[in-house]
Amino acid sequence: MKQYIFPPDFKWGAATAAYQIEGAWNEDGKGESVWDVYCNEFKIVENGETGNVAMDHYHLFPQDVKQLKALGLHTYRFSISWPRILPSGKGKTNPKGVDFYNRLIDELLENHIEPCITLYHWDYPRALAELGSWNVRESVDWFADYAERCFRNFGDRAKQWITINEPWEDIFAADFMIGTPSRENMTAKVQVSHHYNLAHSRALQIFREIVPDGTVGIALSFHPIHAAKDTAENQKAVEIYDGFKNRWFSDPVMRGEYPADMLDFYRTNFNAPIIQEGDMELIESQKPDFLGVNYYSRHVVEASPEEPVLHVRLVEQRDGAWATNGEVYPQGLLEMLTRIHQDYDAPVIYITENGTSFGDEQPIGGCIDDQFRIDYVSAHLKSIHQAIDSNVKVQRYYLWSCFDNFEWVFGYKRRFGLIYVNFETQERILKSSAHWYQQVIRDNGLTA
Repeated sequence: MKQYIFPPDFKWGAATAAYQIEGAWNEDGKGESVWDVYCNEFKIVENGETGNVAMDHYHLFPQDVKQLKALGLHTYRFSISWPRILPSGKGKTNPKGVDFYNRLIDELLENHIEPCITLYHWDYPRALAELGSWNVRESVDWFADYAERCFRNFGDRAKQWITINEPWEDIFAADFMIGTPSRENMTAKVQVSHHYNLAHSRALQIFREIVPDGTVGIALSFHPIHAAKDTAENQKAVEIYDGFKNRWFSDPVMRGEYPADMLDFYRTNFNAPIIQEGDMELIESQKPDFLGVNYYSRHVVEASPEEPVLHVRLVEQRDGAWATNGEVYPQGLLEMLTRIHQDYDAPVIYITENGTSFGDEQPIGGCIDDQFRIDYVSAHLKSIHQAIDSNVKVQRYYLWSCFDNFEWVFGYKRRFGLIYVNFETQERILKSSAHWYQQVIRDNGLTA
């Protein structure tokens, strides 16, 4: 049997995000986030589900950390809730919010688990949203101020940081999942993407002043883009969609410049982005220490002139296995890692998210047999191992997710966790995949 053994310094982890697990949405001085508004006022989630309680990690984190230790994790990726630190998004710091994350960080370190902290995983403060959110250029200063406070409060112990998680999803996903954005809305979104890149760069600049012995990066989603049929029109569609989903964010982060074809496309069609003097110099000057890669599946596209924004249409592929989060396509991860290595001068890479859900798993006889998750993760780990064999510098793997959690617009139906959570009783149960992952970590690899 073939063995896939990883480098001796490879680190194994798992990931979560604040709104999806913490609960305590209005406790101890926390301000509201936009997701509190989406769920409690707009009620965008089926059955009125919210993250108000979620898995109550805010109160139960000591027992949760013990489970992370039992899994054998080397490192745990979590996010800070911006409005828990700054209830109004700016201004006065909430000491109880700072205290919560201090206690969480200390608990992790006492259990020999390295924290990897994401500053922003979509729970934007309501108060700042009402002042214009990421649409206004002041948002860059708001984020920089928030980042500085986090680095000063936690950077003495937490040395691994991620600025922003998946900017594409936070900016574009809702419109492109639910409908087609208007031209005016698309103009705003392209401008917002520039503000994200500036905010990321400012945060890196501040981090290196405050935590010079730490490392910092960003987590971007990547999708191989393939043509439904090999035609000239479809290949053009591939280039556009690749620029839209991948290169528009990875090029400025890694090269300090926007891809020329997409910059021309956006300016021609949407009169955006407006780039001020000094912007690109800032972006170019702040390269990340690592690039976080979130990978789940690929996209297959075809040219579609009737589509009013990109003139590209997604095509579902139903030949292979499917999960609730898309086609199971592990070879796409190898494709993207190889390409990132070649295109961006062999950067250090962390797999910051990778995982799957096949539906609403329920315990049978006190056990959850999720062999599909074992198969999914195993196949993707083999792709990572193959990339490492080709000198791609993948140094960490964060499985999504440690726990079943609130899965955004899908509520509690989609369970991504290694650990099952009963959201009524808050009972936690290790799934079969959790026991399997324990062994992977012990062995520093897997056997085919």
